[in-house]
Amino acid sequence: MRSPRFRATSWLASARARPPPAESSIKYFLLGSFATAFFLYGIALAFGATGSTRIDILSQGLATTATPMLALLALAMIVIGIGFKVSAAPFHVWTPDVYQGAPAPVVGLMSTAPKAAAFAVLLRVLFSGFPSYEPRWAGLIWIIAVLSMFTGNLGALMQRDVKRMLAYSSIAHAGYLLVAFTAFPADGIASACFYTAAYAAMNVGAFTVITQLSGYDENARTIDDYAGLALKRPVLTALLGFFLLSLIGIPFTGGFFGKFYVFSAALHAGNVWLALFGLLNSGIACFYYLRLLAAMYSRPATDTGHIKVSAPVSIPAAIALTFTAVATLLLGIAPNRVLALARSGAEVTMKAIPASSLQQTTADTSRLPR
Repeated sequence: MRSPRFRATSWLASARARPPPAESSIKYFLLGSFATAFFLYGIALAFGATGSTRIDILSQGLATTATPMLALLALAMIVIGIGFKVSAAPFHVWTPDVYQGAPAPVVGLMSTAPKAAAFAVLLRVLFSGFPSYEPRWAGLIWIIAVLSMFTGNLGALMQRDVKRMLAYSSIAHAGYLLVAFTAFPADGIASACFYTAAYAAMNVGAFTVITQLSGYDENARTIDDYAGLALKRPVLTALLGFFLLSLIGIPFTGGFFGKFYVFSAALHAGNVWLALFGLLNSGIACFYYLRLLAAMYSRPATDTGHIKVSAPVSIPAAIALTFTAVATLLLGIAPNRVLALARSGAEVTMKAIPASSLQQTTADTSRLPR
């Protein structure tokens, strides 16, 4: 039995080791302001190149603009601004500190809803607004996807804090999703939409379990705090393990078909090396996810008092866990309906792309990185 003094010292040490909420919020506010400035300046430059900010007029104007370099600069600015929102490398520096300092329910929301909205904006901007520039922005997205996957997974390997590990994991998943953007146009849109739905379900579920286990004071933060958790909270441990397996991409989970469709779309587009990098990073991710699973099921329980052993699961949390677990399971065993909806959305987006832009894109695809 550890003494109360030892427990207090351990809690103070962990409190000093993590960034305070004020520091995290200021960092997110300042860097977010810079990213928004890049995004707005990119829109202004796109207006200067085409004379409009409407996506349909923008797409037609870019194909015949007299200032293509201005349009390319506008595209780069927009990608930088959205890259921050989706925490893609090299615009990810805020993610680990903000995720670690923010409460777990807030992180669960931040890592899904804003990122899904930002990816939807990126889809519209690239696929509908800049289709004639696809041979140029596809190479940029290719590089960002590879950087995000390796930065996220290698960074997560070195983390002991669970939330910080999941922060780096979110960077890697942003890279997986960006792989779909290189499969222009229909396959990329459908696979990106499916992956977004699967990632939202499993990530919200994982952070909901973490909130219920550690409480809103979040005393349980490191992997050591979760040692022997299966004996204390078997149901919540099983749910967390299920969501972690889905994040790995194990069959019969939504994460498996999400990665399957994304990598298949990349292969159909001829991006073989990008698909191989994705598979390699999926293997790297197994180490840190399975490390947490091994701690919960294989290591002896520690009497630290950090895990809420007898705390009941709140009704809203129970509803959220049920919904996310069922959604993750259904996306893994019956994905056809959601995939059909994603394909119908892709068809609607395709109709908004001028035929001239698609023909020019098809003629220029030989310059894409393979």
